[in-house]
Amino acid sequence: METGIVIKSTGSWYLVRQTDGTIIKCRIRGKLRTKGVRTTNPIAVGDYVDYQAESNTEQGLIQNIHERRNYIIRKSINLSKEAHILAANIDQTILVVTLTSPRTYTQFIDRFLATAEAYQIPSILIFNKTDLYGDALKNEMENLIKIYQSIGYTCIRAVVTKGIGVNEINAVTQGKLTLLAGHSGVGKSTIANALNPALNLRTTEISVSHDSGMHTTTYPEMHPLLNGGYIIDSPGIKGFGTIDMSKDEISHYFPEIFAESANCQFYNCTHTHEPKCAVKQAVEQGTISQSRYNSYLNLLNDEDEDKYRQNID
Repeated sequence: METGIVIKSTGSWYLVRQTDGTIIKCRIRGKLRTKGVRTTNPIAVGDYVDYQAESNTEQGLIQNIHERRNYIIRKSINLSKEAHILAANIDQTILVVTLTSPRTYTQFIDRFLATAEAYQIPSILIFNKTDLYGDALKNEMENLIKIYQSIGYTCIRAVVTKGIGVNEINAVTQGKLTLLAGHSGVGKSTIANALNPALNLRTTEISVSHDSGMHTTTYPEMHPLLNGGYIIDSPGIKGFGTIDMSKDEISHYFPEIFAESANCQFYNCTHTHEPKCAVKQAVEQGTISQSRYNSYLNLLNDEDEDKYRQNID
């Protein structure tokens, strides 16, 4: 039995990097499932697995999945299953945000960040394609950066196709395993190529009629970077439905709301209707942004499947 890390998952075959760096193509044992999580695919990129090499072939059979240190999970579009794990055992996430071509809305950003907070995974925001922004979008971007930096998130302004921001992205990914996420067309594969030109990942133009990118990354895959780190390039995400978040815990995943809640009159304050709620006062005073508070309320009342779709701000 050998141990390796999954670097690509297609749902039926998995590429596993062995400790000596060689890569073996593996299948999964029929009834293998991860404990406690019902997912579209039991194995994610970043999982450590035990596999048995099959005789007379250059392939293997995965027998066991090691316990995960963390993972990024979202509600599956395939409603017959509960969840879709984007990546496991990562050091950090980078969410690529564009305010046009395509548009990334604040609720999508906040749902992603809240999920990362739930598993104590640091997140970085890259605001890409800033050369396409007019004055109004530039002002909007600067306001968003002010909001997220005040919470503690690193924000990078970038035009990756022109090399702007690449040095900063290279610095924050050095020596780390990073999940690169965002809508189709925001520039994830372009960022990966900029960090390691030898990857030569396929990219495509934005669809003018739909203001969105085509899915150039079909399956999540881990790639080596020149700075000693690794990046997981993931397929574009249209929506981010959260899962396994109890209503009394959601405020914990908004750091600024959680910090302010210590000043509420009631220890179990939901920050919706209670008197002397410090969070609502902070929103009124502008120390907690209205958009973040709206995202919190949206998650708190998350019963409609369509609420996490891309076209909601």
